[in-house]
Amino acid sequence: MSVAMQSLPSSSRDAAAVAARLGVPFHEIGVHAFPDGEIRVTVGPASTTTIIYASLDRPNDKLIALMFAAEALRRGGAERLVLVAPYLCYMRQDAAFHEGEAISQKVTGLLLARCVDRVVTVDAHLHRTPDIATVFPGIQSDNLSAMPAISETLRKTGLDAATAIVGPDAESLPWVSNLAGRLHLSHIVARKVRRGDRSVAVEFQDRTRIAGRPALIVDDIVSSGGTIIACAKALTAGGATVIDAVVTHALFSAEICKEMIASGIRSIRSTHSVPHFTNAIPLDGLFADALKNEIAGMAQ
Repeated sequence: MSVAMQSLPSSSRDAAAVAARLGVPFHEIGVHAFPDGEIRVTVGPASTTTIIYASLDRPNDKLIALMFAAEALRRGGAERLVLVAPYLCYMRQDAAFHEGEAISQKVTGLLLARCVDRVVTVDAHLHRTPDIATVFPGIQSDNLSAMPAISETLRKTGLDAATAIVGPDAESLPWVSNLAGRLHLSHIVARKVRRGDRSVAVEFQDRTRIAGRPALIVDDIVSSGGTIIACAKALTAGGATVIDAVVTHALFSAEICKEMIASGIRSIRSTHSVPHFTNAIPLDGLFADALKNEIAGMAQ
């Protein structure tokens, strides 16, 4: 009975850190692209329990590679496959908002549930889905919070005691209040009206709670940057002295990052959920704690 970790190439650095914490072997899965766009996937030796680490940003090729890897590992003798997907793709489309649209959350959930026995992710975009278990029928699933890791990093790097933890919209309230509670700071959530992918209006009904104070914007996913930029401008208008931002999943480009800085944001830090130039908050401890039961199960 054995446990090992394998990862897609783009996640190797972070996967190796988790494997080291768990004290299990690590192997990078080989992915070769042919000229016509098809791929060949080569896994390492299968363990009884094999943990596959794959952050699913830019997901289309990765989902195919993941399915191929699962097939090879099962055939190689893996009895249990655990997917660690720090960023879980296609969760935002949880309903058909317009006639003819596919519900990508449902399709992706069923696809992964057929490949693996457990999914572990962080702050999945489940705003209209009450429980991640409904996304992955018939298998174990865990939606971890990044807030313990974020609060630990913020304590180490230091934070002004007058800082207001700021959420850019109503959906951010759960993690904003969680982080504020951990750091014993106040929090405030803005009101957002979205007019398009990058057209967003943000306002604060009570500016007295941000005037003359540092502000820390906290968001789960930043892709186009429209919401966080609008939030920063509203904070500046409301009298915030300094604005920083912390993001769980950083999906934005370097150009959008420049726009965020231009909007008044002094610094932007993200977790290691997606490999990104703003990564500053490791998640290896969070994942190691969540996966300890897999190690314990093998020892029994």
